[in-house]
Amino acid sequence: MGKTLFDKVWNKHVLTGKEGDPQLLYIDLHLIHEVTSPQAFEGLRLQNRKLRRPDLTYATLDHNVPTVDIFNIKDEIANKQITTLQNNAKQFGVHIFDMGSDEQGIVHMVGPETGLTQPGKTIVCGDSHTATHGAFGAIAFGIGTSEVEHVFATQSLWQTKPKNLKIDVTGKLPTGVYAKDIILHLISQYGVDFGTGYALEFSGEAIRSLSMEARMTICNMAIEAGAKYGMMEPDETTFEYVKGRPYATNFDNSVDEWRELYTDDDAEFDRVIEMDVSNLEPQVTWGTSPEMGVNFSTPFPEIKDVNDERAYNYMGLKPGQKAEDIDLGYVFLGSCTNARLSDLVEASHIVKGNQVHPNITAIVVPGSRTVKKEAEKIGLDKIFKEAGFDWREPGCSMCLGMNPDQVPNGVHCASTSNRNFEGRQGKGARTHLVSPAMAAAAAINGKFVDVRKVVV
Repeated sequence: MGKTLFDKVWNKHVLTGKEGDPQLLYIDLHLIHEVTSPQAFEGLRLQNRKLRRPDLTYATLDHNVPTVDIFNIKDEIANKQITTLQNNAKQFGVHIFDMGSDEQGIVHMVGPETGLTQPGKTIVCGDSHTATHGAFGAIAFGIGTSEVEHVFATQSLWQTKPKNLKIDVTGKLPTGVYAKDIILHLISQYGVDFGTGYALEFSGEAIRSLSMEARMTICNMAIEAGAKYGMMEPDETTFEYVKGRPYATNFDNSVDEWRELYTDDDAEFDRVIEMDVSNLEPQVTWGTSPEMGVNFSTPFPEIKDVNDERAYNYMGLKPGQKAEDIDLGYVFLGSCTNARLSDLVEASHIVKGNQVHPNITAIVVPGSRTVKKEAEKIGLDKIFKEAGFDWREPGCSMCLGMNPDQVPNGVHCASTSNRNFEGRQGKGARTHLVSPAMAAAAAINGKFVDVRKVVV
């Protein structure tokens, strides 16, 4: 029987353990940031242990960093976490993409942009959206702080192999509909737990036609479907993206091996989901979970349980309303889901020559210094600033509000981030997940509009 892509990469990294039992996996790349690493480093000190592979460990600062005056960190806890990571990196010999450096940014953007993220690798990070890197054909997953310490000490991790779930995405995306809409629609249809216990492999013509940045958007939100792993078969699009990046130094010797990373024709999946995107609409979430979303033209659903009732109360909305009825106050373009150059380019097409609606506060936060510099090189910053957007420094920003960027209590925000939980973007903040194009159009119009009528 043939093997899936996930099986092939997993089996290659097993150091010991039988299938069905926990197995010890070798870890090729360990990415860290300031929030989940301090206790792990302290654990090494208490046990008088060394960091086993500092050369395979890379740090960046992202969650707590301010996006206006980046070196003026007023929050004591945030400042402590940032300086602690800087000191730990120095003490343990870890390469850090430091504050203000050319490569600093959100951890799930720094990996791909630098070429650290490559097909066939096992990649871990103390962050739930690590599945992003699976878009390259890597096994990438988030881990807890105790697991971070285990990788620090051993460069390995005990894991139980999941089942395989294939998501076959067919058809051609309509104009004005994007990768973000694919994953939001999938979650709204199947729920936030359909991926639990599975490794998701996204395949099909619709996936193959996507850019690497769009593919990362989909894998990024695999965790919102309950899966630790989201994965895609590497192809020429993947190889072209990786080629020439600073840490992809062995590209020519590696690419032949990468071409062997595919699911065999006779491989069997434990479950298969089929999705045709030919008639997919722009998506908007109405509630406090990524599964609480609808097509733009669809009214919000009737209350079916206490979770729906609580969500409607928190969001200040009612069944039967539509996305265009939401009283927006903020627009956020950013996060590890949608703060890449192509996201900002797409949004700029809608923004150019227009003005942000008087009722809207709109901010753009490039996900990395690399993206910010590239965007400024082609004049995107001027387009956004002339329209009335606030152009910020890179970081996680308003995605999770662990920094000064927060949505005020009770205010509705059109957000390109990945989670719409209660209080995620600030106490009482009301988050609506959408694509960058939908967010940009909302900023100009002061409300959600059908972006398919805007993008031509």
